Amino acid sequence: MTETLVLGGGCFWCTEAVYVKVQGVTDVESGYCNGQTTAPTYEAVCTGRTGHNEVVKLAYDPSQISTRELLEIFFVIHDPTTLNRQGNDTGTQYRSGIYFTTPEQSEVAQALIAELTAANAFGQPIVTEVLALDNYSAAEDYHQDFFERNPDQGYCMAVAAPKVAKFKKTFARLVRE
Repeated sequence: MTETLVLGGGCFWCTEAVYVKVQGVTDVESGYCNGQTTAPTYEAVCTGRTGHNEVVKLAYDPSQISTRELLEIFFVIHDPTTLNRQGNDTGTQYRSGIYFTTPEQSEVAQALIAELTAANAFGQPIVTEVLALDNYSAAEDYHQDFFERNPDQGYCMAVAAPKVAKFKKTFARLVRE
């Protein structure tokens, strides 16, 4: 049995590049969610007017990796303290978000955020939204597996590759090679 969890951690190319390497994740799809329009385009989402977030939809086997472990990775590979921004990427489409498909996922997310907040893990408040998944649609084909197909592209080298390296170093036991 697989579960689905959707995460917004900035540019979906970067987030996807990490999660395709996670043991127990059976599928990763870049897409858009929690906006007002149906089937938005990348160009429309980039305007910030659709309300959508750039996300990755993860299918995973909970017998191999837990929701908590997926979220622990998430909080290491992006900055959950910057509202509508990840690095140089700015706009509501780059907000930090956890979009759950089960009540249990919401509970795990809320508990982890409370723990990280109590520990002052980031030195600033966590602004990650935790909402039920709504209005999801897959991104265009050219966005799927972007890092894997374009590892030498400038943005991938400067932003995605360091996130992948950080994941591999921090979570070596969860890396699928």
